[in-house]
Amino acid sequence: MIDHALPNLAAWIHALEDADIPVLPGTALNIAALHEQEEAKGNVDAHLLTQEINSDPLMTLKVLVHVSRYCTRLNVEPPETLTGAILMQGIEPFFKAFVGLPTTQTWFEGNPTALEGLHKVVLRARRAAHFAYSFALHRQDEDAVIIHEAAMLHSFVDMMLWCHAPRLAQLLADRLEQDTALRSADAQQSILGVRLIDLAPELMCVWQLPDLLIRCTDERHARHPQVRNVMLAVRVARHTQYGWDNPHAQAALPDDVADLAELLNLSPEAAYRKVHDLDE
Repeated sequence: MIDHALPNLAAWIHALEDADIPVLPGTALNIAALHEQEEAKGNVDAHLLTQEINSDPLMTLKVLVHVSRYCTRLNVEPPETLTGAILMQGIEPFFKAFVGLPTTQTWFEGNPTALEGLHKVVLRARRAAHFAYSFALHRQDEDAVIIHEAAMLHSFVDMMLWCHAPRLAQLLADRLEQDTALRSADAQQSILGVRLIDLAPELMCVWQLPDLLIRCTDERHARHPQVRNVMLAVRVARHTQYGWDNPHAQAALPDDVADLAELLNLSPEAAYRKVHDLDE
């Protein structure tokens, strides 16, 4: 476990690039059940596996990293989607690599506060992915699936902090809760010694993840429509994570909705109705 801020960005990358990633208990159960089904009937395919695991950002990241490293060894471009990654690996090698995974339930045994912190980030990631996919469909973006994955993975470093530096993750969460005017990046720099906006793309590059996925999660390219799509979905999910009527949401949503209206070519009223209805 990482208990103190590391000296620089390179140290954080070194600490996390080979760190294990637990998965949600439901994901482990689904994979075990599909493994039994495959051994009994042989009728499990990549699309079925994707349906069972793509709501788990931890598992999604785990698979993409594993397959991207495999592709690097073969000197081929990594697949851009979870389904493509499973197809590239093959069903039998997938089960060989991913049966009997560590789960968050055992990983955080004795630390329910950290488990709760992680689950909040996972829930926010799922909501962001749902928003992002719907926005992309409205825009008729042919990369809607990748945009969904990018929004799902946008907060992956937050999740890894809860897994590998829970004390620091809790300090960060407490600081932001106590001072709602404090910018997240400033709090991160103060507590971690780095900004997550800098750490995330560097880790993804080290893992050799697909270029399009890296770009769609990188806020430094926020003018690109696909990146704006992801960022707005993440913003709305974050600002409304405690409801649409709480003071934080009420203060932040007008700007979110105005930007979303511009992205989707809708009136602000129509944009608000669209995103609000998606959350029901």
